[in-house]
Amino acid sequence: MEPTGTIVFASVGVTNFGFDVFSVSVPAPASADAEAGVSAEELDERRHTDGVSVNFNAQFADDAGDAVAFVSERTGAASLFLSRPGSESERPEPLPAAEGSLFHDRPTVRGGRVYFVSAHEKPDRPFRSWAAVYAASVGADGKEGKPERLTPRGVVDMSPAVSASGDLIAVASYGDRPWAFDFRVLETEVAVFRAADPSRRAVVAARGGWPAWHGDGALFFHRVADDGWWSVFRVGVSPDTLQPTGPERRVTPPGLHCFTPAAPAALGGGRWIAVATRRKGRAQRHVELFDLETERFSPLTELLNPGLHHYNPFFSPSGARVGYHRFRGAGAPGDSLVPHLQPVRSPVPSLRMLRVNGTFPSFSPDAAHLAVNGDFFMTPGVMVLRSDGSRRWTPHRARGGVHVHGPHLRDPEGDGLDLTDDDRGEVIGATVRPLTWSEAGNDAFPAVSPCGRWLVFWSGRTGHKNLYIVDTVSGEDGGVRRLTEGEWIDTMPSWSPDGSLIAFSSNRHDPSNPAVFSIYLVRPDGSGLRRVYVAGPEGSAEADKERINHVCFSPDSQWLLFTANLGSVVAEPISGPNQFQPYGDLYLCRLDGSGLRRLTCNAYENGTPAWGPASAGLGLESLALGPPAGENALGQFDEPLWLTCDV
Repeated sequence: MEPTGTIVFASVGVTNFGFDVFSVSVPAPASADAEAGVSAEELDERRHTDGVSVNFNAQFADDAGDAVAFVSERTGAASLFLSRPGSESERPEPLPAAEGSLFHDRPTVRGGRVYFVSAHEKPDRPFRSWAAVYAASVGADGKEGKPERLTPRGVVDMSPAVSASGDLIAVASYGDRPWAFDFRVLETEVAVFRAADPSRRAVVAARGGWPAWHGDGALFFHRVADDGWWSVFRVGVSPDTLQPTGPERRVTPPGLHCFTPAAPAALGGGRWIAVATRRKGRAQRHVELFDLETERFSPLTELLNPGLHHYNPFFSPSGARVGYHRFRGAGAPGDSLVPHLQPVRSPVPSLRMLRVNGTFPSFSPDAAHLAVNGDFFMTPGVMVLRSDGSRRWTPHRARGGVHVHGPHLRDPEGDGLDLTDDDRGEVIGATVRPLTWSEAGNDAFPAVSPCGRWLVFWSGRTGHKNLYIVDTVSGEDGGVRRLTEGEWIDTMPSWSPDGSLIAFSSNRHDPSNPAVFSIYLVRPDGSGLRRVYVAGPEGSAEADKERINHVCFSPDSQWLLFTANLGSVVAEPISGPNQFQPYGDLYLCRLDGSGLRRLTCNAYENGTPAWGPASAGLGLESLALGPPAGENALGQFDEPLWLTCDV
């Protein structure tokens, strides 16, 4: 029987990205060297995308003026589009892509073909990335060819770059090696192959990522140098043998981070390369030009939008313009509101999937409302949403930056919350009653029983992190019952809708390792404890590599929904805003671990899901016909928190 219902989940930062693709003119070297610098008018910033959804990782289409190929999430998943300014239709044109794929990345149009990353083909074992490079024809007659896989089976490729002629492809590749569970800095190599013969490959740099061609005979790429700074390197490549023509050379100096390089495709495109940088004392990522002759930097985006992050530069074929993506700006044309709920494409037709602007969503018993936490800094506290996303209230606003974990809409005394107020965002009356004593220690991740009488939660009150149950009326005054006990971590419990089981994450199978978590089930009376094996059978090496969290049940109590690291990563983490961990995709399985399915596949951290009935969220699609329901997009999100300038 197929799983059914509505899944609501959070993604780190995505709702505030508001990315659009822009470009500026590349100044003449004399202007860039001048003491007065370059004016905003000379840079002539242009927007190439239409402000719908999130648009990013673009490339200029060859010999097509200002046309750009880019990734957009307007279809509910990362898809490929071509924007042609001045065309009859203002809407971007869909590019050929892999049917059914939830993830596409880095499209490049060369010689009537589009090259891109997709993640639609499942590898033959867990903990392998699904990322591979494909190509498809872009016919002038409107006919499109079926995508052809260029990456050999069993090999993982990311970040493709196409040479000026279109004959050579360079990738950041894992090869056929298993994932080493690296995340912040991927241990990829730079490999090169011919578009016409992808089976013949050569490794031109043993460590590196994000390759960029300069003509057909040189590659720039980034990696962390031995002194700790992300830096750009160069290596020559023979177009005939595909072998390096000499040793690699470091291009950018220490003292600042430089990554995601871009170079003019044609050798006559100028002496610049473009890089994204992070400098000491600056919180923003900016695009700068680096002069290969004088070895000096020239600022670009900091002259225009010093307070915004700018990502992943790219050059026009002539080298006259350099593009990037950034937050489109408050009040800019396009989507200016962050919706409370956003439909996301589901790979399972019987499941509806919604991204919530908040964290730790929880359905009310009738599924008419959701309780959610805000983020950690902007909107702390608990909020209540209609499950169609049309209205939001704030019954409790935590003070002093306190984050309330896992709100649940349950009230055994029948008091309820008065949700009849018509003012969006209004703080409404609510009684807040503590259930556990603060002096007992840190208590978090509560989950309420279906009858509303009991609450299971995580606590570190004994020095070890285990699960406890308390009465929702009398709280700790009526006593606390310990459900699990041991020198390990039991966390994030969830009560099954039929009341028979509690699911939770634990590292009790390897207590010395705080990075491995698996699913466990136990009855509310503490009996019947068992582990659910997802990645492999009991005793297998795969089973003990699981990192699973945020477990919850389907409405019929027959399926488990959770986040896991089973799919590795599909894009270089340094190329995007902050994501915390590699176990950020949603999966589901039956209670015995069978029927495993991947529900999300992207470069984000997705988590804190809740699974409600199919009736939840109905009517969400029709909200576009009425006033928008959301909050103003502010473009406030973090750079990778691990990327510091304190090297």
